[in-house]
Amino acid sequence: MKRTKKTFVSQIIPWAIPLFLLVLWQLLAQMGLIPGTILPAPTEVFLAGVELSKTGELMEHISISLWRALAGFLIGGIVGFVLGLFNGIFRSSELLFDTSVQMLRNIPHLALIPLVIMWFGIGETSKIFLVALGVLFPVYINTYHGIKSVDKGLIEMGRAYGLKGPSLFFNIIFPGALSSILVGVRFSLGVMWLTLIVAETISAHSGIGFMAMNAREFMQMDVIVLSIVIYALFGKLSDMIARFFEDRWLQWKS
Repeated sequence: MKRTKKTFVSQIIPWAIPLFLLVLWQLLAQMGLIPGTILPAPTEVFLAGVELSKTGELMEHISISLWRALAGFLIGGIVGFVLGLFNGIFRSSELLFDTSVQMLRNIPHLALIPLVIMWFGIGETSKIFLVALGVLFPVYINTYHGIKSVDKGLIEMGRAYGLKGPSLFFNIIFPGALSSILVGVRFSLGVMWLTLIVAETISAHSGIGFMAMNAREFMQMDVIVLSIVIYALFGKLSDMIARFFEDRWLQWKS
């Protein structure tokens, strides 16, 4: 009973400050201390979401943004993971590719937007490419660092027990690097949403970013705030999913 109560409290406490700020925001808006033209009350934002849901517009924009985010994350994450894996394990691959990857990593990927638009136009490809590029480097650097940081003594011990090749990788190297890899995944999820927000506000005809920019033209402040809240909720949800898998896959460390 005590353990259940403790778990419930530990799950509620992290939401205490956001809930307090939400209530404070609502109260200040009702008292007129925050004008609706600057920041509409949470209830107005909620009602705007209800209205857009009734027309189906909200779900359409959300589904398109989710598809872009997931497609870019999968492409960039897989490429970053494979590069980090090979460069971390094979010395020849590290010598050949690591310097080039590190040089590209230092270029702000959002600075490439004009070039990407010229390459791919303003269609889906350019947005997914930008998201994939943003996701690639956090996954790469953490995978590479995780493999390089595996205790050499454990690797030698594994070899002493006859492990080599795939068996050595799956029993010693990959579990040892998994913590760092998952940190890269969590960091890349944040980059994924950041990149998508920028890509959708610059050149899009659909998606949450487009909804916000379209609302700006019609001075719909509640819809703009709704778009920002949706991005924040999806960002938090992504992090919770990553932490869920982190807790499951790293149980052996506790």
